[in-house]
Amino acid sequence: MILPPEAHALVQVLALHFTSPTYQRFSTLLVAALVTTGRRTVANLLRTLRHLAPGHRTDYQRVLSRAPWSGLTLGCVLMRFVLDHLLPAGPVMLVGDDTVDGHKGKCVYGKARHRDAVRSSHSYTAWRYGHKWVVLAVLVKFPFATRPWALPVLIDLYRSEEDDRKRNRQHRTPARIMCVLVRVLLIRFPNRTFVFAGDSGYGTHEVTRFCQRHRDRLTLVSKLHPDANLFDPPPPYAGKGRPRVKGTRLPKPRQAVDAATTLTPLKVGGYGGGQRQVETFTGTGHWYKAGRGLVAIRWVFVRDTTGTHRDEYFFTTDIGLSVSAVIGAYCGRWNIETTFQEMRSELGLETTRGWREKTVLRAAPCLFGLYSVVALLFAALPAGKRSGGVEWPGKTVTTFSDALAAVRRWLWAESLLPQASQTMGLEKLPQPVRELLLTTLAPAA
Repeated sequence: MILPPEAHALVQVLALHFTSPTYQRFSTLLVAALVTTGRRTVANLLRTLRHLAPGHRTDYQRVLSRAPWSGLTLGCVLMRFVLDHLLPAGPVMLVGDDTVDGHKGKCVYGKARHRDAVRSSHSYTAWRYGHKWVVLAVLVKFPFATRPWALPVLIDLYRSEEDDRKRNRQHRTPARIMCVLVRVLLIRFPNRTFVFAGDSGYGTHEVTRFCQRHRDRLTLVSKLHPDANLFDPPPPYAGKGRPRVKGTRLPKPRQAVDAATTLTPLKVGGYGGGQRQVETFTGTGHWYKAGRGLVAIRWVFVRDTTGTHRDEYFFTTDIGLSVSAVIGAYCGRWNIETTFQEMRSELGLETTRGWREKTVLRAAPCLFGLYSVVALLFAALPAGKRSGGVEWPGKTVTTFSDALAAVRRWLWAESLLPQASQTMGLEKLPQPVRELLLTTLAPAA
């Protein structure tokens, strides 16, 4: 697969981690996944490229089921590329969450029944059969977008307690899996500092202790229960009896807010790049859990003055972090929810049909990585080639669907159509016919 020059920088760093035959097939599947508008099964990808994908169909299926390559290594390569080209200095903002990928079939590896957070509410719980993916993404602020984009880099599969018990494995919660993924980045990038934001599922005492152990390079921002147990540090050991593990009990965050006479007004950044007026109250303490010890935290209470948002309690393991920075870091977490929605609508997250272990563990993570690849390729394109998106009066921002449409047009015009027929020049077509052809091949949502 011959790719245009703008893609060489990204493709060359990926090529180093494949054998030559595997890379040729992997790059073909990568381009096919970008230009395909339907299901992302291997058969449908090959149907899109036709004779531009030489070899037998099973050669491409073995890229996912048998070929020797590591998804963890590719994720770290993507992270390295993002840091070198887009975030060369400063703290790196990380966001994490999990999402359920529905998957049909009786013998699918890792399939279980999971709570679907998208379709559930406080009074109703919706269940789906499929895979739960724990996703760690990096926030990148592109000049063409008003809000940061959450680019997935590391993904792992959550196994249910029943499956772990059946296979005699130690059960890992999504929070514990996320700690493993963050630890990989700490090891692979020893010269960078990170700020991780997650919802209440990743604001557990276990994750807080993990971030406290790596507090010189890692900060956690998450939700806090309003009745969390807070204490002073233990007094010095008096020399008699067992040493105390905690000091004087402090008021719970809810009690401290109820006793406060005034709240501090503050204007903070909201989701989508806007501003909103809030009232805040903050405090510090040591969060205690029996048998687990103390963790120093700074907690923040936020009340929206417009009444459109409910009262929230946040916390961070960095005592010196400002209130606005805590709120801004948690607001950035919502961008990964947009990533999940766009993964389903634009990249066919729930349309893969692999059922063997290796295929399952590679297919969906590759689609998550494809989201990051689209964003990086679009950022590398010159302004004149960023065309094909949907326009309407008043629209000033670029969405992911616009980026995907532009990348598709670019690949069709400069790579696929020239390779399909060397005798036909696309530039020789009349401009209206050329636009009609490219718009049909690369539609924008």
